[in-house]
Amino acid sequence: ARALTPQTAETDAIRFLVGTQSLRYDNQIHIIDFDDENNIINKNVLLHQVGEIWHISTSPADKGVLATCYNKTSDSKVMTCAAVWRMPKELESGSHESPDDSSSNTQTLELLCHLDNTAHGNMACVMWEPMGDGKKIISLADNNILLWDLQESSDKAVLSSSAALEGKGQLKFTSGRWSPHHNCTQIATANDTTVRGWDTRSMRQIYSIENAHGQLVRDLDFNPNKQYYLASCGDDCKVKFWDTRNVTEPVKTLEEHSHWVWNVRYNHSHDQLILTGSSDSRVILSNMVSISSEPFGHMVDDDELSDQEDQHQEEKIKEPLQDSVIATYEEHEDSVYAVEWSSADPWLFASLSYDGRVVINRVPRALKYHILL
Repeated sequence: ARALTPQTAETDAIRFLVGTQSLRYDNQIHIIDFDDENNIINKNVLLHQVGEIWHISTSPADKGVLATCYNKTSDSKVMTCAAVWRMPKELESGSHESPDDSSSNTQTLELLCHLDNTAHGNMACVMWEPMGDGKKIISLADNNILLWDLQESSDKAVLSSSAALEGKGQLKFTSGRWSPHHNCTQIATANDTTVRGWDTRSMRQIYSIENAHGQLVRDLDFNPNKQYYLASCGDDCKVKFWDTRNVTEPVKTLEEHSHWVWNVRYNHSHDQLILTGSSDSRVILSNMVSISSEPFGHMVDDDELSDQEDQHQEEKIKEPLQDSVIATYEEHEDSVYAVEWSSADPWLFASLSYDGRVVINRVPRALKYHILL
């Protein structure tokens, strides 16, 4: 398996979706519900009979709707296609109930529409407009950016605009992210060693970070609280943080992994917390305080302090907190292809390795209280 996503519209139950990548069998989407009171994982399985799943993303507005990118073989050629699906009604919301054995017949996804890519090439990923009503989607197909409008019941996708990468060689996008800032009018894409920013209204390029990494860029993520900050990671084993207003140099670079870094994710609530997953089989949680939206820790109210404490406090505030690796998780025995934060609990995250193992972890309690208090 390589595809993992939180169920974005579900903000009460802790829930992730995993897509399988089996060559022999019908592929599946596993709905993973985590009951954090009892530390139990419950699972429901949906059949995805069209092919192995490379990427999965969920609607920000409708719990039951998701999109997948999957392989399809036709005329002995393999194409990566994308489609929008609806899960069965009874599985839409996170539940802590384990399915009864009698009723655990595997159910099938309902196809809402295909994102037709016959003219554009292989689909790399599908992104939903982050704050939207679940009707706007961008897909990346080979060297094309395609903006789709989903109609009322999502059973038809209309291509509303597109842009293409121009240049020499085999240009192909590897991944992209839709920025939650600027009224959701910007996206960032990765192709080869370059990161580019685009305006979705004009479909024009707004910035370009050439040679952002020494090798292929694998993934991107926007800081949810600081509008110009973007993280990237790649095959040079590095994670880099950029200010898109000045792209000559990264603001910070992390070099903790010893193999390709597949995934980088900012925590949605506390943007100093950064998760990365790599084919060195490790997941690393870093505390990047210096470039977060609260760089100097928690200010204490002056009224609460005596004079003596007051001086200490001033000294303490002046001293910025250090960036550090908080924890390295080594529960996986295979390449970690995906890491994701829960959309319901900011202290919880999941990671997925190629052998199909999903691991759910928490931010260490001491750090959690340090951030909160």
